[in-house]
Amino acid sequence: MNPPLPSLSMDLETATLTKAELADLLYTQIGLNKRESKDMVEAFFDVLGTSLEQHREVKISGFGHFQVRQKSARPGRNPRTGELVPIEARQVVTFHPSAKLKALVQGQVEQDD
Repeated sequence: MNPPLPSLSMDLETATLTKAELADLLYTQIGLNKRESKDMVEAFFDVLGTSLEQHREVKISGFGHFQVRQKSARPGRNPRTGELVPIEARQVVTFHPSAKLKALVQGQVEQDD
């Protein structure tokens, strides 16, 4: 069984979980030294970014998956002036949460103690 995660000291205005906070959790929960924790978080995001850059889907079991999607060019409209503006074709990263994450967010599943 995993120990419960400590409450995170996230900024209440933005509710953002930072890389530094993730590294601190690795330091306190797993016992890695601070340098190893920071390096592990950076390596994770480097692998995630590189995989998406190469158009490979990234699946994280029990969390969800990230993928790159091609969006076609389309007409848009400037909301201020109403003028038609072309929106160029582009690539976007999408995230699809797993069923387990969706259920957790909805309060339908209790976290492991």
